[in-house]
Amino acid sequence: MKIRNSILGLVFSAFAVTSLASSGMEGQQAPDFALKSSSGDNLRLSEYRGDVVMINFWATWCGPCRQEMPLLDELYTRYQRVGFNLLGVNIDDDSRRAMKMIDELGVNFPVLFDARKEVSKLYEVEAMPVTVLVDREGTVRYVHHGYKPGYEEKYLDQIRSLLRE
Repeated sequence: MKIRNSILGLVFSAFAVTSLASSGMEGQQAPDFALKSSSGDNLRLSEYRGDVVMINFWATWCGPCRQEMPLLDELYTRYQRVGFNLLGVNIDDDSRRAMKMIDELGVNFPVLFDARKEVSKLYEVEAMPVTVLVDREGTVRYVHHGYKPGYEEKYLDQIRSLLRE
């Protein structure tokens, strides 16, 4: 019975990874949304049309998110002046925890709060972090699930490529 359950677990895990990897968002228009930001303003994705936008879904309890955020902030700082924007979408139920974490990490990019998880559902977010790159026309071009050291190099190549278009 243990072996059967282990095999079923492996099959289910493989299925879950496959379904995450093929979310089907790439090539489609990015769903528009508006959320309250850490500055108190409501920000709408469509207001960034004409820029390359990275949307990063994260949570305070996510270790890889904490590791990735300072690296994303470096990309934001480096490329914001040439038409790149980054929207960090936090899915915690309590925005105070998120505010504390962004203060601790010294993050400068806009952080939006999706406590009701409506936007994360629009983007088919099932695990943390998820990073979505949207081109200047509003089309989802790349979707990344999870984070491991070195992913930022892939992000950098993709951002540069989209900025050149």
